[in-house]
Amino acid sequence: MNNYHYLISSLPSLRLAADGSMIPPSEMKKEIYEGCGGHDRRLFKWIEYAFDGDRLDSLLYYKALRHGNRFIREYMRFDLNFRNAKTAYLNRSLGRDAGRDMITGIDGGEFEEAGEVEEALRCGDILEREEKLDGIIWRKAEELTEHDYFNVNALLCYLVKLHIIERWYSLDREKGEAMFKSLVNEVRGTFKGINPEDYARPAKRQGKE
Repeated sequence: MNNYHYLISSLPSLRLAADGSMIPPSEMKKEIYEGCGGHDRRLFKWIEYAFDGDRLDSLLYYKALRHGNRFIREYMRFDLNFRNAKTAYLNRSLGRDAGRDMITGIDGGEFEEAGEVEEALRCGDILEREEKLDGIIWRKAEELTEHDYFNVNALLCYLVKLHIIERWYSLDREKGEAMFKSLVNEVRGTFKGINPEDYARPAKRQGKE
């Protein structure tokens, strides 16, 4: 049985290396994986898939949208719509066939963030555009875990954010570190006004692998 409260509450204290520099997000992901059992690690793999464009196809999304875990199901639905919205915009901008490179055969339902995505894509500055797009992903992960504090969904949300920050380390290290510190503050703020004992009961597994 995983002790989610212990693992999640310990995350902020793991941010800094001995010399005061930040531990790379990849190391933080490793800490989370090592702190959880096989069932949860298999859930974490879905977040890896979402950030690996080469792995994404209709079959993967078909499985994801029928997953037993609520966060996986809803986040991957968002990811499908998010990617298709970006592709549709690119196709229009370049005068390409409307269906080119779209992930088809899967109904993602209504995409509430469509307007935000298109507005972000219109931004002429590349880094600003990427920051706006990542902000949409970041906020969606938070929305899906609004009432999840000490369970596997909170960790799934954390991993989504770590992936975003890891990408910014390669684009703009200073920005990546700023985002990382913001994430630490978010997690610390989560514990204010929350009684951990309310979340100390053994957690039920949320869905199949």
